[in-house]
Amino acid sequence: MSLSSLCGRISDRTACLVLGFGAFALVGVGVVLGEALRLNPCPLCIFQRVLYLAIGCGALIAAAGRPLRPWGLLIALMAALGGIAAAGYQGWLQWMADPALECGFGPPNLMEQTVEWLGERWPRLFLATGFCSSKEWVFLGLSMAHWSLVAFAGYVGVLAAVARRSLGRS
Repeated sequence: MSLSSLCGRISDRTACLVLGFGAFALVGVGVVLGEALRLNPCPLCIFQRVLYLAIGCGALIAAAGRPLRPWGLLIALMAALGGIAAAGYQGWLQWMADPALECGFGPPNLMEQTVEWLGERWPRLFLATGFCSSKEWVFLGLSMAHWSLVAFAGYVGVLAAVARRSLGRS
C-alpha cells in the first residue's frame, strides 16, 4: 500500500487528531529525554516546544469540525513554519558556534521574554537553562535542533496536504 493511498483512506479529522497528539507527544519526549539525559534546554529549544504545543492545539481545533477546521489548520501551519525558522536558526547557530550570536547576549528579544515568562510559571516544562549553540544530544549525526527541523518540515508537508484536501472540498 502506497503512502498516497493510505493518506486517502484517513479522514481529515483522524489526520488532525494524529498530528495534534503527535505534537504533544514530541513535547513529552523532549521533556523526558531532557530529564533522563540531564540536558539543558535553551530559549530556542523552549520556543520550539511552545510551537509544538501550538501545532497540537491548532490540529485539535481543526479536528473539531468543519467551521473551525480552516482556522485550526492555519494555526498549526503557521506554528510549523515558525518552527522551521526557529530550528533552522538554532541549527545554524550550532554550526557557526560564534558566542557573539548566542541567545541571551544583549537585551532579551520578544521570544526570550516569552520563554522567560513561561519558565517562571511552569519551570518543569519551559525553564531555559542552556545555550542555543550547544549540541548536547546528537543522534545519527544530527542535533536535536536538526531533528526538530525535520519534524517541523514534516508537519508543514502533512498539514498542507490535509488543508489542500479538506479545504478543496468546501
